[in-house]
Amino acid sequence: MTAEDLAAAHGLSREQQWPHREEDWAAMLQLGHGLVAERDGAVLGTTMWWLFGDSHASLGMVIVAKAAQGMGVGRKLMEGAIAAIGDRSILLNATDEGLNLYRSLGFDVTGTVYQHQGAPFDVPIAQLIPNERVAPMKAGELADISRLDRAATGLDRSAVIDYLFDAAQGVVLNRDGEQAGYALFRRFGRGYSIGPTLAPDIGGARALISHWLGSNTGMFCRLDVPEDSGLSAWLDELGLPCVGRVTRMCRGTPPPANSISANPTGQALTGARPTGDTIRAWSLINQALG
Repeated sequence: MTAEDLAAAHGLSREQQWPHREEDWAAMLQLGHGLVAERDGAVLGTTMWWLFGDSHASLGMVIVAKAAQGMGVGRKLMEGAIAAIGDRSILLNATDEGLNLYRSLGFDVTGTVYQHQGAPFDVPIAQLIPNERVAPMKAGELADISRLDRAATGLDRSAVIDYLFDAAQGVVLNRDGEQAGYALFRRFGRGYSIGPTLAPDIGGARALISHWLGSNTGMFCRLDVPEDSGLSAWLDELGLPCVGRVTRMCRGTPPPANSISANPTGQALTGARPTGDTIRAWSLINQALG
């Protein structure tokens, strides 16, 4: 895939009613690699991947034109991507249509992601615990943000975080004078995306997400949240209903992410920050990048 293929790739995603703009495609290609399937000069299918260090990669944007489905195009694209990725374990968020293909290529189910979107007008102010605040992200905090991201995901996504640091707006969750999490807000698809959101507990995640929703009331926003995050019902109540889901899959060994919440109930904490250094991802960058 090259920059010259982006207009055709965007056309394929529109055929599937995916929301990606051509600018979103361009950003993903800048951060990773892709393949296109062609016939008589016309693009019939796409796939893309992003390398996270020497151990893992994420794969996505697997699309086959409706007129070419059932011809083995998707399998050839996947086999080409897997060969290029090499010995790394591969993460993938799969639509129902691709599940059988991905299973046949060695991918196993690891979870579910819910897609929420909407334009809420009434977002309650987040309840912060003592010595906690949400503050704008500063230019000198990139190293800390990358460190938090690696702790939460178990992945070396430094190149992606560097790009997002410049392309998105960010806020950090500060507890007792230390960074405990962050959330990014950027233009994507039909509106704006909130993610990734990283925090030590669901209360911190809600505080970060509420900041962006509350300061952008009435604007169309999207979040992709893991099923086990406990955020789905809360987002429904805020006016961002669940409109779809994808299946999390892995070919190889899942990353050693720190995925246990220090306070999974989200109940108010009194006096002190949660114990331990646990942090997890509560919303994704997007379904392709994870």
